[in-house]
Amino acid sequence: MPSSPSPPPPHDAAPPLQRVGTHSSTMTMAAGHGYIDPEAQSGRRSLDRRQSLSSVATEKDYVGDFLQEWERPQRLRELRKVYSHQTEKLGELDAPGDASEFIDIDKELVTWDGPEDPENPRNFPTAKKWRITLVIGMYTFVSPFASSVAAPAAQEYAAEFGITSPTIASMTVSIFLIGFALGPLFMAPLSELFGRVIVIRVTTVLFLIFSIACALANSTAQMMVFRLLSGLAGSAPLALGGGILSDIWAPVDLVRAMAIFSIGPLLGPICAPVMAGFVVENIDWRWVFWILVILGGVSMVIGMIVFKEETYAVVILNRKAARLRKETGNENLHTIFEVTEDVRTGFLIAITRPVKMLVMNPVLLMLSLFLAFVYGFLYLLFVTFPILFQGKYGQSIGIAGLNYLGPGVGFMVGLIVFTPLLQKIYLRLTAANNGVAKPEYRLPTLLMGGVLVTTGLFWYGWSAEKQLHWIMPLIGTAFFGAGMIPVFAAIQTYLIDMSPRYAASAVSASTLFRSLVAFAFPLFGKQMYDKLGYGWGNSLMGFIALPLGILFPLFLYRHGEPLRIRAEKRMEEWDTKMRARALEGETSSSLP
Repeated sequence: MPSSPSPPPPHDAAPPLQRVGTHSSTMTMAAGHGYIDPEAQSGRRSLDRRQSLSSVATEKDYVGDFLQEWERPQRLRELRKVYSHQTEKLGELDAPGDASEFIDIDKELVTWDGPEDPENPRNFPTAKKWRITLVIGMYTFVSPFASSVAAPAAQEYAAEFGITSPTIASMTVSIFLIGFALGPLFMAPLSELFGRVIVIRVTTVLFLIFSIACALANSTAQMMVFRLLSGLAGSAPLALGGGILSDIWAPVDLVRAMAIFSIGPLLGPICAPVMAGFVVENIDWRWVFWILVILGGVSMVIGMIVFKEETYAVVILNRKAARLRKETGNENLHTIFEVTEDVRTGFLIAITRPVKMLVMNPVLLMLSLFLAFVYGFLYLLFVTFPILFQGKYGQSIGIAGLNYLGPGVGFMVGLIVFTPLLQKIYLRLTAANNGVAKPEYRLPTLLMGGVLVTTGLFWYGWSAEKQLHWIMPLIGTAFFGAGMIPVFAAIQTYLIDMSPRYAASAVSASTLFRSLVAFAFPLFGKQMYDKLGYGWGNSLMGFIALPLGILFPLFLYRHGEPLRIRAEKRMEEWDTKMRARALEGETSSSLP
């Protein structure tokens, strides 16, 4: 029986210069002829990413001799200790991609089968990528459609349920957005641990069930609870859509896909009241929800057929490693992600990441603040349009619902104009920077969106205040809608470029913030317009939009890069400390 290996030396007590015993000459060459650089370890010399990865590989091989006979959990704990220590010293979160740099020196590392591996989502056929993109666009249309579909029906079921408070009636509509806000806190982490497909499939089924429950509701409490649960389930496409698209599309090809992803949350809430107004007027308010059920059921079936293959590279590689361990009997096969993170620690980090991103990243906070403001005002329109056009302009419920087409027309114009413009500006700035792309190159069109949004707010407010022809307020909302397209597209693509691996968490952080604001805005809209009128009420909104939509993006374009880099480093350091603490706990619990 072989003797037990000696425990490894503490990772913070490594010798200053150590000749490393190796199993292959390749490893020795990759590690600078087998020496560990003490300056690199102490952080006094900056290394590029490939040099630092070689250092990790060398140190890993240093402990490799006495890890060969250990059980898999203990082996991963020791490897994790080395990676965690190296990450702490060099400020790296994890090895990039599949860590194929290690393949010659770590024979048990599972990676892609070359750059053309068909399992890699980036290598999916283009037609397949577009099918997935269209399914995600369909999902992100249906769930926001549900968010506003109750607006024209609110007065009808409020009378049936005995609701007398306008605030409570508005809350039955906007409480859906609380689900939108809370859902991403769980959806994104779950998808980064267990995969995108399973989360999307389960939540679409739940969304359908809760939509049926809304159609059958018989009290205020039932309506509010089921609307909240519908929002929770319906938040999954918004939380995961950006991450799914970044899984399959390279950054240079992402803009058109993100345009489809961004139009759903804008067009869905516009189309719903147009349809619902006529349904409520001519049939019954419950049929508003039955139509939603039909739409949700059709989209669920299409999604189940088309979107079947996992897209998150981490999950795909981990499943591949598990399959190979079962087929070969070699329990030491692993991916870089299994080495650097255990499931419990990974879930804890992932579930807190969206909120930490908002708190620790001022760039994400500033952009999310403007996105939240714009999105919140859109929902303010949904609950105040009936008051304006039915009350002041004397229109019927069905005709008043057609006014939602005002921002809808703006959305379509913005989509046609700004989608190619965003891509053109991004590529031009990248070429001018010697082909090196930066997330900040997404921001120039955001400035244009800020100008249009601000213009639309003033135009809509004062034309409604003076009760000009009904087309005048709608022109203002069209300006506002056109401006929302570059706002959504620029910010969403920026967040993905800023944090590719954790794109779902970055988008979820933004979704959390904007959904909370969209929930709050309708609650004070009627009171604001009663006190200030449409002119000064919307002027107040316009004065808020000026710094958020013009000054902030201009500042970020010129000075945002160092802020972004420092914020990313803070996030990496925070995650590294959490992994180190978890590792210390595992090590101490394994001691006799």
